[in-house]
Amino acid sequence: MNPLIVVCCFTGVIHFAETIASSMRLTGVRTKQIALSLSFVNASLLISRMSNMLQAPLLGGMVDTAILENTVNVLWGNFRIIIFAAFIGNLVGGILTPFAVAIFTRAIRKFNEINSVPRLIAYAFIPRNLIKVAKSFRLPTLESFKGLSLKGIPKTFLWLNLIMVSIYAIGVLCSLMAGALVPQYRVTATQLSGIVNGIATILFTLMVDPIAAHITDKEARGQIRKGSVRAVVFYIISGRIVGTLILSQLLFYPGTEYIKAVTLWVRAFFLQ
Repeated sequence: MNPLIVVCCFTGVIHFAETIASSMRLTGVRTKQIALSLSFVNASLLISRMSNMLQAPLLGGMVDTAILENTVNVLWGNFRIIIFAAFIGNLVGGILTPFAVAIFTRAIRKFNEINSVPRLIAYAFIPRNLIKVAKSFRLPTLESFKGLSLKGIPKTFLWLNLIMVSIYAIGVLCSLMAGALVPQYRVTATQLSGIVNGIATILFTLMVDPIAAHITDKEARGQIRKGSVRAVVFYIISGRIVGTLILSQLLFYPGTEYIKAVTLWVRAFFLQ
């Protein structure tokens, strides 16, 4: 199988899992169990981390092969296809959010009865329960988009979420591409992915996640109108979709040049 197709599949799964995890705030409000919902977020992100673990060596192999075969320019197109796969993963995750919320809501309520994740997983794979899961399948309806007001949601939060997701989607790709452009220092370039993803992590930790958590807690306590968390989840997921479709593509080249410039600066530092 073409390695590019495999990498695209893993990338899609990574972003699909992260988009689905975003919907868990809505599950927490519906079940009134915020902490347990966040625990389920970490469990669902295991899929993302496993896919990332399998994807990483394939990406490295693509870069090494391109360097050896002198086809580095082909990577520009291949990496843009991978970014598009991230968009597809986010889009599919967004479409399946109502279904995911329904499943996670059932899972949390059942967990309260059996108090064991392994037993919960085993319970889910009982044939009659799989049929129940299939019957609960649902897609977004026009009714789902009613009442998605921006009232009470800081506009800065929305823009930072968009920027954060867009940067996060390309951080590793930018460092790998920069390494391909400066092959003798590609290890240095690869290690510099943190200067791109680090920006996204700081924005998320300081500006995005606390606001979303604050709104979630306030609705759970009945201090703000119902539907606020649904609006937050909608705009977070919309930011992921739009960010990976447009902004990530626009930032890919300057992000690569940025890491390449820092790599050359590091090289000059050691040559002094």
